[in-house]
Amino acid sequence: MSAPPAPPLLLASTSPQRRAILEQLGLPFEVVEPRFREEGDDPLEHAIGKARSVDGGERPVLGVDTVVVCDGLVLGKPGSAGEAEAMLETLAGRVHEVVSGLCLRTPGWEEVGRETTRVEFRPLTPRDLAAYVATGESEGRAGAYAIQGRGAALVRRVEGDYLNVVGLPAALLVRLLAARFPGTYGFG
Repeated sequence: MSAPPAPPLLLASTSPQRRAILEQLGLPFEVVEPRFREEGDDPLEHAIGKARSVDGGERPVLGVDTVVVCDGLVLGKPGSAGEAEAMLETLAGRVHEVVSGLCLRTPGWEEVGRETTRVEFRPLTPRDLAAYVATGESEGRAGAYAIQGRGAALVRRVEGDYLNVVGLPAALLVRLLAARFPGTYGFG
C-alpha cells in the first residue's frame, strides 16, 4: 500500500525562479499571488506577510522574500538600466550578502527563518557592466543580477546556499519540511 500524495504547497509568490527551484526539488505546489504590499527592507517581514495573505485551508503556505545587502546598504530591484549599472558597480570586486526570509505556515503553526549567503563578485570593468545590463537580466532582480543566468560570469565565489541566491533558501525549506512533515515530501 503506497502513501497518499503529498498536499501541494501553496507558493505565495509569482517568481519563476522560486517555481523552478520547487520543481527541481520535486515538490508539489500551486502558485497563489500574495495580497501583500511590501514596505521596508526586511525580507523576513515580507515573507511572513506574503504567507499570511494567502488562505491555504489546511495546506502549507510558503512565503519568501530576498534582498541583497552590501555594507549595510539594501539593494532592491533596479528601476532603470542606469540604476542597475550603479548597483552592479557597487558590488564589483566586493563581497555582499543575499538574505532571504522564509515563512512556512498552516492554520495550526508557523515556522519562520532567515538564510544568508555570501557572494563575492569579481572586479568589473565599465564594459562588463554595460554588457551585462544590456542582457536585460537585471530587470526585476534584487541586486540587479541573476546568478542562474549570465550573471554567473560576475561571480568569483559563493559561500552558503546557492539556491538562496537564485531566489529560495532551499536548504532551509528542506529542513522545515523534514521537521514538520517527516517523509511526506521526501525528506526526514
